[in-house]
Amino acid sequence: MRLLLLCLIATASAQDFSTQIQPILVRNCLGCHNERLRASGLSLESKESIRLGGKRGPVGERLIDAVRQTGELKMPPGKKLAPQELALLEKWAGAGFPGLGAQSTAHWAFVKPRREAGTIDNFILGKLLNNRLTPAPEADNTTLLRRLHLDLTGLPPSPKEVDEFLADSSHNAYERRVEALLKSPHYGERWGPHWLDQVRYADSDGGSRDEPRQIWKYREYVINALNADMPFNQFVIEQLAGDLLFNATPEQRIATGMQRNSLLQIEAGTDRELYRNEAVADRVDMLGAVFLGLSTGCARCHDHKFDPISQREYYQLSSFFNNINEYSSDLPPFGDTLDLEITHQPLLALGPAEEVKKYETLRSMILALQKERSAYISGREINRNTDPAMKLRDDAIAALKKQVPKLPLAMVMQELPAPRPAYILLGGDYQRPGAPVTADVLSTLHKKPDTPRKTRLDLANWLVDAENPLLARVTVNRIWQRYFGRGIVETENDFGRMGSKPTHPELLDWLAVEFMEKGWSQKAVHRAIVLSRTYRQSSNARPDTEKKDPRNLLLSRQNRIRLEAEIIRDSALTASGLLHSAIGGPSVFPPQPDGAMEASQVKKTWKTSAGPDRYRRGIYTHYWRITPHPAMNVFDAPNAMMSCTRRTRSNTPLQALTLLNGEAFHEMAQALAKRIVNEGGETPESRLEYGFRLTHSRRPSGTETARLRTLFNAEKDDLATHPEDAAKLASDPLLAPWTAIARVLINTDEFITRE
Repeated sequence: MRLLLLCLIATASAQDFSTQIQPILVRNCLGCHNERLRASGLSLESKESIRLGGKRGPVGERLIDAVRQTGELKMPPGKKLAPQELALLEKWAGAGFPGLGAQSTAHWAFVKPRREAGTIDNFILGKLLNNRLTPAPEADNTTLLRRLHLDLTGLPPSPKEVDEFLADSSHNAYERRVEALLKSPHYGERWGPHWLDQVRYADSDGGSRDEPRQIWKYREYVINALNADMPFNQFVIEQLAGDLLFNATPEQRIATGMQRNSLLQIEAGTDRELYRNEAVADRVDMLGAVFLGLSTGCARCHDHKFDPISQREYYQLSSFFNNINEYSSDLPPFGDTLDLEITHQPLLALGPAEEVKKYETLRSMILALQKERSAYISGREINRNTDPAMKLRDDAIAALKKQVPKLPLAMVMQELPAPRPAYILLGGDYQRPGAPVTADVLSTLHKKPDTPRKTRLDLANWLVDAENPLLARVTVNRIWQRYFGRGIVETENDFGRMGSKPTHPELLDWLAVEFMEKGWSQKAVHRAIVLSRTYRQSSNARPDTEKKDPRNLLLSRQNRIRLEAEIIRDSALTASGLLHSAIGGPSVFPPQPDGAMEASQVKKTWKTSAGPDRYRRGIYTHYWRITPHPAMNVFDAPNAMMSCTRRTRSNTPLQALTLLNGEAFHEMAQALAKRIVNEGGETPESRLEYGFRLTHSRRPSGTETARLRTLFNAEKDDLATHPEDAAKLASDPLLAPWTAIARVLINTDEFITRE
């Protein structure tokens, strides 16, 4: 009994240290007084280091005097601890620093996850009961079905699908619908944008010119891999090192386009080595955020102040990405060539083998001529339009370009024959190389690869090793975030010491281990979540829980989540019947307002797609980094300048104006009106109900029907006396009032929200 009591006291002390003391130390002390830096010779990371003290001698009462700021030494510099923080530290020091032991320095996220027995609902319910809370009832079947469709495919259910689900009384009706949606080819289109956000996908270079690039084949790879439920460890390996795999397939090489999504500056006078180094740094930052949930960029200029990443290790990581040609130093100046198929290095041409060979041969000939032309220009003041020699390396180049076959291209990684020398860059400045480094992984997470010269393939295999404590946790946390609005760790891009602690640590570890043991299947994680009672709860507000848990961190109900920009478009296309459901292919150009491209330094035209391409899903919209489609921008799509692991959700008048007046949405409202009239029966009431079901997946209440009928009557009377206004709404006067109704239905909060 005495042993049990001692164990309980020790456990409580460790928990108090973890939740109360360690956050204070991390915020105020450990940035300087850690095992690596030891400012003034002092580390506060273990009892032994506290006992030894620093240059001023043993710590003891000196620590409390310093934080009280009553003596000569005043800590932390430049600020004072809050009274409650000071009281906690005094109590902790007086008790002999409990909780600070050999294991306490290992941050929770750096310890391999272990699975306790249980299920998702066990962990959630246990925490609720501990806080004297109860879960919400299950959402009604119509709400549940719409939620499931939007979450798994990004497309709302049709009235027929709703009716079939409501009429299905079998015990496994919900489970069978889950399986059908997980098998849908639209699943990859729905979950693709989440991944593309993280790897900063865009159809242009960024930079001042923001030139277009061909990289849509990478987007197609992501959609296909998700639909096939490619094991996530394979998904990671192919994107980091597909080109280094034995007998790499074109698809595996295309996968490495993930790393080519970096910004590219193309204009005369550009310091290419500067931007090459920026691209390398961008890949290291992405690696940290996406795969490790760590802010690796903090170690670019100095050792990381909070997490175990030294500056040397940062540049060892960057060495993995240092050995490709972003654009070669021996290429002509960009202002001279402006041929993006030449300047982007390297490219993969796709198509029939004879065609690909012809492309590569002609490309090499053009490149050689451009180099020759560049050498001729160098040091000469010539009129390029009249100089005979110039008119001759130009006519020849033009003639060759006409022969180049138009093939799909993909930007890919390709190792140089020998690695570039790599150095610690002092202060992060590429012009100040310090000590040389070679490629290597972080030393504090798990065992390093033992190969003498490490490549990106070694890095990828190290990342997906089952001993890695971070990759599985970070990945399942982001999946959870998509379903509940926030992750179990709210700082989904920072699992380090400055990040949030998990609200349900046992659940996070359970999900991580389940993920790995189920063969790294993302669909298995989705299945477990959407089948849980936690997911199926109603999202209705609960006044009885708001005081205890105002942010719903304990999940006593579901959360209402505003749909992403792409899914709002997809929902409107679906309701209107305009959606063209082809999977994959090049980017498209749906209608957008005039003048939307004016912000670009180099003026570009937006040639609106015609035919079915006009009605493709939002994921296929051509994304310019500098001038993104306004509807994407206004509904908070990321700018693709850096890795985005969680989109913000704003609420602005511009969103309502876009849904009301945007050309694309107005066109969808017109098509929805036509569908309401043609398919919704003969009476205004039946048509209003049908329109409501198309957009909201449910029947309207009596009050809602009455309000819509009042609006319809008012619009019908007004437009009958103002034919010029009716003509603006629809070409057919009979459809004009129904177009007004359709615009309202598309503009409701419920339409753009997942309940």
